[in-house]
Amino acid sequence: MDGGRGPPFSNPWGCAVSVNVAVVGATGAVGDLMRTVLAERHFPLKSVKFLASEKSAGKPVTFAGRTYTVEPLRPEAFAGVQIVLSSTPGSVSKEFSPIAAKAGAIVVDNSSAWRMDPDCPLVVPEVNADQLHHIKKGIVANPNCVAIPLCVAVKPLHDLGRIKRIVVSTYQSSSGKGAKGLIDFANQMSAWAAGNPVPAPTAHRAQLAGNVVTLDWTLDPNGFTEEENKVVNETKKILGDATIGVCPTCVRVPVRVAHSEAITVEFHRPVSVEAARAALAKAPGVTLMDEAKGEFPQPIHAEGSDSTFVGRVRQDPSNPNALCLWVVSDNLRKGAATNAVQCAEELVKRGIVK
Repeated sequence: MDGGRGPPFSNPWGCAVSVNVAVVGATGAVGDLMRTVLAERHFPLKSVKFLASEKSAGKPVTFAGRTYTVEPLRPEAFAGVQIVLSSTPGSVSKEFSPIAAKAGAIVVDNSSAWRMDPDCPLVVPEVNADQLHHIKKGIVANPNCVAIPLCVAVKPLHDLGRIKRIVVSTYQSSSGKGAKGLIDFANQMSAWAAGNPVPAPTAHRAQLAGNVVTLDWTLDPNGFTEEENKVVNETKKILGDATIGVCPTCVRVPVRVAHSEAITVEFHRPVSVEAARAALAKAPGVTLMDEAKGEFPQPIHAEGSDSTFVGRVRQDPSNPNALCLWVVSDNLRKGAATNAVQCAEELVKRGIVK
């Protein structure tokens, strides 16, 4: 099949609802994964189309065993579309997400353009899906790839003891820079492993092979990077508590896919390790690993998974009101594509899109 419209797909919820969907930025790394996740989760599609820049328009893409032609990103492409899953640079999002919303669609936008807009909910479905009932501009913002797993992991703990402060150090993979980052990293690793001179970086801001880089993002005037400031602001908005202190240090590490986070959570009252583990064990989206059994979250566990892996839960020896934990999540899936699709699922399940 060619052209983007086919027979209805299976509906996993046993209801009559099916939805017209457009994926914007369909040929990018996250757009490609959005196609995969939509098919894997059997999203209730009535129709689907794939949109991209003029440069990518006309290319074939596969979805659920069918072949589709990528259509150019133009205002008229949104006619009849109910949900847009968008992953484009912020400048493109600022232009086209309002156009799609004006055409009647709800846009789940993966760029940073709308995350701190007070009229756009910033949603992690396991944490604050209720915010989807307050979409004023027709745009739902998909959070940063660090803030998403951070909030999935700490929300059940926040419910136990109310968080006062979070200190987080990240170990972020090369894929955070997209396909260009992975190519850059692969070239560096090949040379480094062979004992040859490592080529100058093309996507990362310094050599990543055999190294870690803490300024792989733009440095903001407050001395924190753009990435770190996103973690501060987005975490507070997702958790719905502006009083929570957040202190991040974001670091790029020589890993292909999946971000790791060392998190210290300070509460307003003591929370035991046992209570925290019990809450995490039943928390949606969390896979709790037991170090007593030799288990601990690693990027190789998370790559290709939609779960947030949590382990090393322990008492902070310096603060009776604090716990430490280690979190790993696939930054391309749960950190981007899967979270967006889950938001779309909630829009349908809650009757917001009919």
